Amino acid sequence: MGANYREVNRSRSKADFKNKIKISESEASETVYWLEIINDLNWIHDNEIKSVIKEASELLAIFTSISNKLK
Repeated sequence: MGANYREVNRSRSKADFKNKIKISESEASETVYWLEIINDLNWIHDNEIKSVIKEASELLAIFTSISNKLK
């Protein structure tokens, strides 16, 4: 997600920004999905992954909010 968001900040136009923030939103959603799978499979202790899932979900909410304001 970090690399995608960095690209958002290097956008060349408003259209480029909108496109890149949508990509960041999509990648954040996918990240949350995979973290939830890892959690469900108990590959990592709950206390270690719960905070990562929470942070990824918060970033997803931020990207979604920005994206929705651009419509």
